[in-house]
Amino acid sequence: MTKTSSNNPAGGKFAERVYALVAQIPKGRVMTYGQIAAMCGSAQASRIVGGIAHFGPPDLPWQRVVNKKGGLAAGYYGGREGHKKDLEAEGVAVSGDKGNYYVEVSKLLWIPE
Repeated sequence: MTKTSSNNPAGGKFAERVYALVAQIPKGRVMTYGQIAAMCGSAQASRIVGGIAHFGPPDLPWQRVVNKKGGLAAGYYGGREGHKKDLEAEGVAVSGDKGNYYVEVSKLLWIPE
């Protein structure tokens, strides 16, 4: 078993910062993986944020996290269809067709103060 360093973006304090930030995303708004990574101190760690989302606490609003182009995640619980359903349940308009869903990041992006 490998010990996770608190400076390692794959876990420890970085993951805790990701969880805290995701928990604050308001209903009907989104953040991107890259935006979350940068705000948590590791701008190049968007893929790591994706991994944290995939394995993170299920009670956090992961449906509010999308890629930089607004694309929904295939690895989301229920795949892109599940991601679409959960966002629409919050009143978020999702465009596209099966397998290629997206939201308008420019209109929905949440930037914490």
